[in-house]
Amino acid sequence: MAIEFEGYERRIKQINAKLNEYGIKDLEEAKKICDDAGVDAYGIVQSTQPICFENAKWAYTVGAALAIKHGDKKAKDAAKTIGEGLQSFCIPGSVADDRKVGLGHGNLGARLLDEETKCFAFLAGHESFAAAEGAIKIALNANTVRQQPLRVILNGLGKDAAKIISRVNGFTYVETQFDYFTGKVNVLSRTPYSDGDRAKVNCYGADDVREGVAIMWLEDVDVSITGNSTNPTRFQHPVAGTYKKERIEAGRPYFSVASGGGTGRTLHPDNMAAGPASYGMTDTMGRMHSDAQFAGSSSVPAHVEMMGLIGMGNNPMVGATVAVAVAVEKAAAEGKF
Repeated sequence: MAIEFEGYERRIKQINAKLNEYGIKDLEEAKKICDDAGVDAYGIVQSTQPICFENAKWAYTVGAALAIKHGDKKAKDAAKTIGEGLQSFCIPGSVADDRKVGLGHGNLGARLLDEETKCFAFLAGHESFAAAEGAIKIALNANTVRQQPLRVILNGLGKDAAKIISRVNGFTYVETQFDYFTGKVNVLSRTPYSDGDRAKVNCYGADDVREGVAIMWLEDVDVSITGNSTNPTRFQHPVAGTYKKERIEAGRPYFSVASGGGTGRTLHPDNMAAGPASYGMTDTMGRMHSDAQFAGSSSVPAHVEMMGLIGMGNNPMVGATVAVAVAVEKAAAEGKF
């Protein structure tokens, strides 16, 4: 079987090294391990973000094979091992390799599958359909292996955008109004646009940063990921940074992931000429609040590929990590490995 994917020649050496570390000969054997266990990582990734690159599907195939070979029985453990597979696809010397973004995705997936995490937020998520893709995959998979359901929300700038994304994806649109006198946010209405798991995803639209932070408190968010879409400097990074400051002051845990940043962002003038030496304003703001920082677009596969990871948006990748890890746990429960 001839296997081909984007950047094959620049990736295969470290991929094979990681596979060999786990006693797996090559990509063909990795696929067979997945097939024998009934874990279709390739298909899961494609269904999560249909426009993803071929290398994304193979990265998760490798990750799943490593998890199966490692004997990971629980999804949160499988997620960490899957991160090793993703990391092996990072091009040496790239931004993604430097930031260990593959391992970061595995660790984030593990947090979402851990019972200690109660609510996960895509910040400014509904500006990009990719956040919806990630949220759908998490909602449909994470709670099948958790004792306590993980609450998933989208929180972004603009109430009209939130309503549209809710209607398109079957989420619940939560209409709010911020009281600037008391500093409290009031829920005016809740409109579910479907039945079942999708309706459990609450989608909020805020008028400004203060309301965005109040929404985070309303849902008691303890893990979030920002996206660098149309309002990174106006909304998501300021909300994450302000909320983190307030959580620290209150003695409450909060794990903030900054998605995006890296070469190619053009919100800072010297980003245009300095290349890898300059990451622009979005990257700078992410560094100010993040516990983990990803590289490349929250939605555009080509931009994440350009950062040296794989061709899949960071937000859909979060959903894919959870979904593949859950598939590994289910295969273990069925005695398939």
